[in-house]
Amino acid sequence: MTSVPNIPADADKAGDLSAKVVIQPNGRPRPMSPHLQTWRWHVTMTASILFRITIGAASVAAIILVGWLAALAFGPEVYACVLKCAASPLGLFVGFGLTVVLFSFLLNGARHLINDLGRGLTLKPANLMSNIAVWGPIPLAVLFWVLLFATGRVSL
Repeated sequence: MTSVPNIPADADKAGDLSAKVVIQPNGRPRPMSPHLQTWRWHVTMTASILFRITIGAASVAAIILVGWLAALAFGPEVYACVLKCAASPLGLFVGFGLTVVLFSFLLNGARHLINDLGRGLTLKPANLMSNIAVWGPIPLAVLFWVLLFATGRVSL
């Protein structure tokens, strides 16, 4: 390890993670960020990451919607082909996934709205809302699809 000014030589032995250094490509040392050693994984981090993934998946859903509208514009033959693809097992799987995305987007959006109002920022409510946003979309999507199959709107 290169000698760095203002960092004691025995700092690493004392468990001070800021004493570790990384040598930059220009040869200058800089302290290593301790965030990976300091932060432990938490459900609020999971909710935040899933919300970002949800936004990306919603973009895919928008492309599928544009394709569906284009098929509608191209006539009944093309539209029938798209409906046949949507009714296939793969199409139903994609539809279920997009339903999970929709519910995730709604629950995370509600969580953000509550936080923006200055509520739910303490540990217990933040954990509760994050757990709801992480785990809630799956049972809601299953319930939604059970209702679709039960009412005969969707079938295999």
